Amino acid sequence: MSDSDGDVANVPAAQALVGQLESYGVEYVFGTCGHTNIALLDALSRSSIGFVIARHEQAAAHAADGYARASGRPGVLLTHVGPGMMNAVTGVATAALDSVPLVAISGDVPSYYHGRHPHQEVNLHADADQTAIFRPFVKRAWHVHRAQDLGRFAERAFWTATSGRPGAVLLNVPMDLFSRPVRPTARPLPVTASAPALPEEDARRIAGLLAEAERPLIYLGGGLRRGEGRAALLSIAERLDIPIAHSLMGKGAIPDDHPLLLGMPGFWGLELTNACTREADVVLALATRFAETDASSWEPEYTWNFPASRLIQIDVDPAEIGRNYPVEIGAVADVTLAVRAIDAALRELRPEPVVRPALRERIRAARGELFAGSRERGRSDAFPLRPERILNDLREALPADAVLVTDVGWNKNGVAQCYPLPPEGCFVTPGGASTMGFGPAAAVGVQIAEPGRVVVALVGDGGMSAQLPAVPMAVEQGLPVIFVVMNNRAHGTIADLQATSFGGTYGCEFRDPDGLAYSPDFAAYARACGADGHAVASPGELLPALRSAVSRRRPAVLDVPMVNEPVPTPGHWNIKDIYQGVFPDDDES
Repeated sequence: MSDSDGDVANVPAAQALVGQLESYGVEYVFGTCGHTNIALLDALSRSSIGFVIARHEQAAAHAADGYARASGRPGVLLTHVGPGMMNAVTGVATAALDSVPLVAISGDVPSYYHGRHPHQEVNLHADADQTAIFRPFVKRAWHVHRAQDLGRFAERAFWTATSGRPGAVLLNVPMDLFSRPVRPTARPLPVTASAPALPEEDARRIAGLLAEAERPLIYLGGGLRRGEGRAALLSIAERLDIPIAHSLMGKGAIPDDHPLLLGMPGFWGLELTNACTREADVVLALATRFAETDASSWEPEYTWNFPASRLIQIDVDPAEIGRNYPVEIGAVADVTLAVRAIDAALRELRPEPVVRPALRERIRAARGELFAGSRERGRSDAFPLRPERILNDLREALPADAVLVTDVGWNKNGVAQCYPLPPEGCFVTPGGASTMGFGPAAAVGVQIAEPGRVVVALVGDGGMSAQLPAVPMAVEQGLPVIFVVMNNRAHGTIADLQATSFGGTYGCEFRDPDGLAYSPDFAAYARACGADGHAVASPGELLPALRSAVSRRRPAVLDVPMVNEPVPTPGHWNIKDIYQGVFPDDDES
């Protein structure tokens, strides 16, 4: 549209922003409505972008997060002022801590009423604005003061969310600015954006250290998933027969049946995995922050031992280099480019592969015992079902390329430890924040990004109760998400922890006024929402219900009674010491 002198005519800033989002390839915006953002919703209604409405902002944030993880594109979240954007805090923080690109756009009070406490303003004492609520975890928060700056800040937001170490950002917009006129200006993102590569000299030095090591080990985080990076990593490992451990977020990056894969270290790690991490003389750590549970609370007698082990740490975020352990070589680089460079250097240095048959046999025996033991326990016909029986039936019913989206508790830790994920499969879980309630809504976002795949939200009854809005969201969007509720009528993992440490489960189990175990009827709730609902009443009913849900391609909730059984935890976590009055800093006082 043009005015009389041929210049581009003014349009509401909301309309200009929507055009900008379209130019960035945004296909979906997830969120809720409010009086501060309906101008933007009105502009979205006339665009190619779909709006995925949620009944709660945390559900919208988790769905945007799941979409981003599955699609590789930034998730876009729209919230309302005050309670709306505060409801989204947990979901946005979950994405931020897992390095997921997410652009949160929030409406705010009118710019000219700031500080006067207009309707729903949260600026009560500190004379700040609501962006302060998000600043501890987002990469950057922009508070827009002029409508003319909205497009420039939006471009910065998308670039910041997706470049370097991906993460969440906030674009905070006073509501009047959406309606103020601006002249649309093209603000394209870079057509190509280079990532930091590993210099050849460093690649040769790293290759040399790995080749000379007697007990090298590779530790993989969540920053390397598929394609050339995984192929190069496997080439390095197979050339020198180096065992590979992975963090919780790294599960699925290497096929679970690979002969060099040790699995997770730390709290949920096998004895062999923790022995290999302790005894390694050189460790190549790739895109990992050495999380507490994967590092046995950083106590060297249990998992990692730096020094005497020598650490090579590669991460795109310089803040992670040396955060928890001293490094010998710290490289700020894109992990895919880095492993390709190391692989090339190693091929020149060691054209003939190294073979360690004894190592492979130890891994085969330990991993084989783990999976066989889990399958054996999963054959139980006890009812309520044992958790590994639920995992067995999932393995039997799901196609190889199914996506498992977990919550927290047995569904996350048990799957990460003892569920052999097929090479075509995908595992999505909340790592950094370990957020209860992530799974149901995140699965909706994953299904939007992967419409042809079977997507299962494997969650506990606590997590399902926390995100009931995910079911009507799936129904409204016509998404065949399968919600499998591992229902032990408790916050089971914490109940077990309290029972072990204090001899009771007070405040951790759900009970009615008579003290009897209580649970909502999740299957009935599903049917009330327009989804399929299956209340599993015997051991033999789960597998047919799963197969039916897979074949029907409709949203479905399977309510599965489960015994409260602890996840095997052969490793160490300091929280158990704390309950016994043992504190690691006592020796330093």
